[in-house]
Amino acid sequence: MTSREIGNIGEEYTAEFLREKGCEILDRNYCIRGGELDIVAKKGELIHIVEVKTRRRGALSGGEEAFTPKKISRILRAAKAYLSAKELDMSCVFDAAIVELDGAEVVKFEYIQRAFTA
Repeated sequence: MTSREIGNIGEEYTAEFLREKGCEILDRNYCIRGGELDIVAKKGELIHIVEVKTRRRGALSGGEEAFTPKKISRILRAAKAYLSAKELDMSCVFDAAIVELDGAEVVKFEYIQRAFTA
């Protein structure tokens, strides 16, 4: 399985989790130069920017370690561009989803609300 395929499984699982919690998925894999938003969801008057980290079981590093200051800076820049481009004047929170796979099966899932702030 490629890294992209692994990421897609985690993102799809997270998107379904958000739908079940009453969120509307506005966008997935929104890209600007130097940044990407995995999932943009809306619930009520709140926008959730969700960074998804998917790893294989037994990987040398967990998904949590991927949230470096540089990565967070890129997410914040992409979020600002997204909100501006879509002309959304709404409050925004930054969440994280950590997904662990065994083959193509999700064996562990952790959703962290307000994982970091702007």
